[in-house]
Amino acid sequence: MESKSNEQNVIKLCQPDMERGTNLMCALANRKSIRTFKNKPLELQDLSDLLWAAKGVNRPESGGMTSFNSLGKKEVDVYACTPNGACLYCAEEHSLIPVSESNLIPALAGGQDYVMNAPLVLLLVATILYSTVSPEPMKSTLAPLDTGIVSQNIALFCAANTLDTVARGTMDVDTLKRELKLKDSHCLLLNHPVGYQE
Repeated sequence: MESKSNEQNVIKLCQPDMERGTNLMCALANRKSIRTFKNKPLELQDLSDLLWAAKGVNRPESGGMTSFNSLGKKEVDVYACTPNGACLYCAEEHSLIPVSESNLIPALAGGQDYVMNAPLVLLLVATILYSTVSPEPMKSTLAPLDTGIVSQNIALFCAANTLDTVARGTMDVDTLKRELKLKDSHCLLLNHPVGYQE
């Protein structure tokens, strides 16, 4: 992951390229789960566009995002993990905030070796906001639903831009929570290995 960072080590991403990719119908036709990845780090523009597609701000005047957010809570966080460390995506600033210098990909792999070949794994973490949601049956479903929408955005972007990915639930949750300093209210729901097509 190549980047320029300021004095706080925040990684400023490129502005999203709105002209790239195939149309939606082609992306849907091409979408599939792929578990092989070229051993090549993502270019900064590709990483920037992928994160914006996943959960970026597309209406700056209102703070609206590319993904739906139940009750406007924006409870899904996206972590970009590479062999060089992990960063939290800040959609409002379209930047990455370093949170760990450890290689968390083995923990994300959870014993599935093919993940170890991915140059990037996006981890989707939801904050469970039980006290703010009514009626009762919705309390345990809104965060997973919103996480699925972010996952869908990732899959469609990859299909439209010749990147490979697969949505996964397998991971070493305890290690990841400890390394990322997450709280009990954080629920690690999905991760997406991402890489260039072989």
